[in-house]
Amino acid sequence: MAFFNELGKKAQEVAAVATEKAKVAASVAGEKAQAAAELARINMAIVSEQREIEKNYKTIGEWFVSEYDGEVPDAVKDLVDTIEESKRKIAELESSKPQKQEDPEEEVPAPSDMKVCPICGAASDSKFCPQCGAPMGE
Repeated sequence: MAFFNELGKKAQEVAAVATEKAKVAASVAGEKAQAAAELARINMAIVSEQREIEKNYKTIGEWFVSEYDGEVPDAVKDLVDTIEESKRKIAELESSKPQKQEDPEEEVPAPSDMKVCPICGAASDSKFCPQCGAPMGE
């Protein structure tokens, strides 16, 4: 009988050690999950800031082109010409779209809600120009 009592004690000790190791492993796994979540949060913040930089560079470039229209330095003239050609192609494609029948229930924005794009002159009530994508301003 002593053999079985000793075996029972050993089994309890092994179970206690296994339980403790499982708790430690769960704690480590939880810490790793928290670290992974923090890393993901930081990476998302970095991507968000990079997008903000790209948006601001785009706005600067659009302002530059509109400000120096016709007097663009040779260093960027090819790029500006390519952009202008793309705008012409977009305008052609837009004009080739089948005309949609006007829905009488569709809301038409009031003229006071309309803004004029500082880049291409298109009118819209949105934050960004539907023609060239430039910010519409205040």
